[in-house]
Amino acid sequence: MKRVFALIALLGAVAFGAPAWADDKPAASPTAAPAATAPAAVSAAAPTAAPAAEAAAPAAAPAPVPNKGDNAWVLISAALVILMSIPGLALFYGGLVRSKNMLSVLMQVFVVFSLVTVLWVVYGYSLAFNEGNAIFGNLDKLFLKGVTVDSVAATFSKGVVISELAYVIFQGAFAAITCALIVGAFAERIKFSAVLLFTLIWFTLSYIPMAHMVWYWAGPDAYTGPDVFDKVQATGGFLFQKGAIDFAGGTVVHINAAVAGLVGAYMVGKRTGLGNVAMAPHSLTFTMVGASLLWFGWFGFNAGSALEATGGAALAMVNTWVATACAALSWMVAEWLLKGKPSMLGAASGAVAGLVAITPAAGFVGPIGGIVIGLLAGVFCLWGVNGLKRLLGADDSLDVFGVHGVGGILGAILTGVFVSPSLGGTGVYDYVANKVGDFDMSAQLISQLWGVGTVIVWSGVVSLIAYKLVDIIVGLRVPEDEEREGLDLTSHGESAYHH
Repeated sequence: MKRVFALIALLGAVAFGAPAWADDKPAASPTAAPAATAPAAVSAAAPTAAPAAEAAAPAAAPAPVPNKGDNAWVLISAALVILMSIPGLALFYGGLVRSKNMLSVLMQVFVVFSLVTVLWVVYGYSLAFNEGNAIFGNLDKLFLKGVTVDSVAATFSKGVVISELAYVIFQGAFAAITCALIVGAFAERIKFSAVLLFTLIWFTLSYIPMAHMVWYWAGPDAYTGPDVFDKVQATGGFLFQKGAIDFAGGTVVHINAAVAGLVGAYMVGKRTGLGNVAMAPHSLTFTMVGASLLWFGWFGFNAGSALEATGGAALAMVNTWVATACAALSWMVAEWLLKGKPSMLGAASGAVAGLVAITPAAGFVGPIGGIVIGLLAGVFCLWGVNGLKRLLGADDSLDVFGVHGVGGILGAILTGVFVSPSLGGTGVYDYVANKVGDFDMSAQLISQLWGVGTVIVWSGVVSLIAYKLVDIIVGLRVPEDEEREGLDLTSHGESAYHH
């Protein structure tokens, strides 16, 4: 009888073949690449399985696993971005103020970095990089709930992921330096408590939504075909849906912080004695060291934004290298022609201007585009800290808007030009067709202008409200006698120097 049943089963298998559901594929995940896109992994999954068993129920392909090289690169890049803040930005800013305020600037950058780091882990990451609406994510990952050593985040390649914890710290380092950039605009006269309260409000209502609007999307593996394109696209951030591209933060970081700084310069008011008292930088040595650390750390900032250790990361690194050098030279030469002497401050400022301008373009443009952007950034930002600053009439102490605002706007717009494949750029990838899409420069420029305009208005309104609230609650400015004595002693009871 057993042989009869076996014979019947064998005939059924031959006559009817595998069950209908055997060809079903696993659903795509928005944060992890579907295994269906990695046939090599499928074929190697069960080399000893019997052919009959494969025909009856082929084993599901394993979930993608982070590559150790990609993980290592993102973790190192995160550390480099942290280096940009402490001590890079702190020394760059500290050298530019008077010696009696050196410690206060170091303190502001150091503590703002610490505050934002905590806020990022508590709720920032969840609101910025979770699906929600077009402006904010949700609070499902409050205190990094559910983010474990096994959870993964998408990259820009189908079937490729990195550890989500690596992505958390990388993006958190971006948030921290963005908030720290703002303090240069109102250095030497603001209350320390005002800096911290403003940072809390602005981080929550300006940085987080801008990061979500520009950088949140479902990931490449969600784009499984044209039939799901509109649905998947609608889950992205507002400016992502508009087609704006920002490789590493021209809008999210630089324009966002620069507008907040400019509004702060107006709201806090000018430094006491401006125009009548010498306010020259007290240590260009520290400023040069800080600028060099920024340049070094910026390789992680830009090349790390590729999220993979690939040729794309190498392209971003080359552009960060050459555009910065071009900007340092163009600022120095232009200043040399205008003032008769080249200055260390000009070369260092030019380097930072180049870093800012290439940030949104780093992984999208070819080296020629990087060179052009760098050369233009040096000249435009030199105008930004001189001619434009006089037109605006604000005491932006360390030229946050002149460098980060002007450079960020220039870079964001020129990204829309030099991303063109005809100009050596990478083009914009079509994840449905799985190839570089047809490029329309006019449409891309409109998308870039959407990005620039949105961040200017958004950050401007949020900043104005935030400064008003801070002024009501704790007050913005230290008393005049404390400002004259210096914030090192009056705000912190310490001195940077004893001589």
